[in-house]
Amino acid sequence: MTALAEDSVVTPEGHLQPYTYQRHELIEPDWRRFPAWREVTTAEWESAQWQRAHCVKNVRQLRRVMGDLLGDDFYADLERDQRERATMSMLLPPQMLNTMNTGSTEEFYADPVRRYMLPVFSDRRTDWPSHPFASRDSLHEAEMWAVEGLTHRYPTKVLAELLPTCPQYCGHCTRMDLVGNSTPQIDKHKFAMKQPDRLEEMLAYLARTPQVRDVVVSGGDVANMPWARLETFIDRLLDIDNIRDIRLATKALMGMPQHWLQDDVRAGVERVATKARKRGAQIAIHTHINAAQSMTPLVAKATGAMLEAGVRDVRNQGVLMRGVNGTVEQLLDLCFALQDNGVLPYYFYLCDMIPFSEHWRLSLAEAQRLQHGIMGYLPGFATPRIVCDVPYVGKRWVHQVADYDAARGISYWTKNYRTAIEADDPEALQRRYEYYDPIHTLPAAGQDWWRDHAREAHGRDLHLAAASRAASEAMRDA
Repeated sequence: MTALAEDSVVTPEGHLQPYTYQRHELIEPDWRRFPAWREVTTAEWESAQWQRAHCVKNVRQLRRVMGDLLGDDFYADLERDQRERATMSMLLPPQMLNTMNTGSTEEFYADPVRRYMLPVFSDRRTDWPSHPFASRDSLHEAEMWAVEGLTHRYPTKVLAELLPTCPQYCGHCTRMDLVGNSTPQIDKHKFAMKQPDRLEEMLAYLARTPQVRDVVVSGGDVANMPWARLETFIDRLLDIDNIRDIRLATKALMGMPQHWLQDDVRAGVERVATKARKRGAQIAIHTHINAAQSMTPLVAKATGAMLEAGVRDVRNQGVLMRGVNGTVEQLLDLCFALQDNGVLPYYFYLCDMIPFSEHWRLSLAEAQRLQHGIMGYLPGFATPRIVCDVPYVGKRWVHQVADYDAARGISYWTKNYRTAIEADDPEALQRRYEYYDPIHTLPAAGQDWWRDHAREAHGRDLHLAAASRAASEAMRDA
């Protein structure tokens, strides 16, 4: 008789299933296990002001919070990463730190939330820490700014980056060139215009561009904008007749749910949601949850509060990362935790090709297997699409690839619309655009090819980037 695989489950009918669904009771971990927070009351913990005031911003503060829960080797590992690899500065709300497994240093190292929120040097790859085509603005969003901070990539949709800060900084942030404080590796770009002027420019552009109907209001994270200022911007968006969909992007719904539970925020969301419904528009919240353990009672409560206030949906846009959610079981556990508590599993992106991200990134083939593996378990409307955000193209389902050289890890993609920087390019819709797998996932021959061609490829990438910047500047000048 053949033994069953450890990750297989036999149903009551006796049939073998690769995955079984179990509804789990949500638990808010006890923050009093942290030496620095032993006296923190429930009222303090549930205060957004307390959470912001006690964010962990450096190794010294982490040591003070953790006490003897971690060994010195971990802090040395973290300090080296901060010096040599980190593209984002450290910023951890107590809420997020509290969801990490602190049973031992080994368990803390293995924890999925720790792996992407508090990366250490030993996490990173030493053979290919960065892909030769990795870049600070890997999606070339700034090249597609119609006005500063307003990316017009898709025909009917824009991204409005209102501010360059968040309540928490994720190690894998796709906007690491702009968001957060500078690190020893990355001197962050800064907006040139003052925020009120930038927002006025955005609103003016949208009012004179009737083909745009959908605005993603992001940053950074909109939870870092004073609510009154954010509500004014949303209210004015709703005064533009062509705007029919507004999506508020906030990881803080998970990272700091206390913010979205504040009375003034709940009341403000209800006001703009009511106005949206009256004029036939919709407001949704997009959050960013990557691991099932992040869904706690407070996160579920904040989700419920936003739905009660009248937003159309709360949707999750996660990022696929090795060691976080890169298996079928991890991904389904997360999706069911979301779906069972009011959050719609929406997208999972391949991790973008920023510097020092290779240890997180999955290959396109791995992503395709994950998409296949999760099908049939969730309701169709709650089965997330796994997408590749292809540079100069945009989101593409992982099975939409036009061609795929799996040996060299090069996938080829086509597009059906022009971005603003290609308005006069007759070849844009015929061209094939490239995306690259992590080199360490390739067969030996493919890895050897990249060792031989990495410098050549990097030089070609620099040339293409320079040409694109020139086209973008010409477009903005026009």
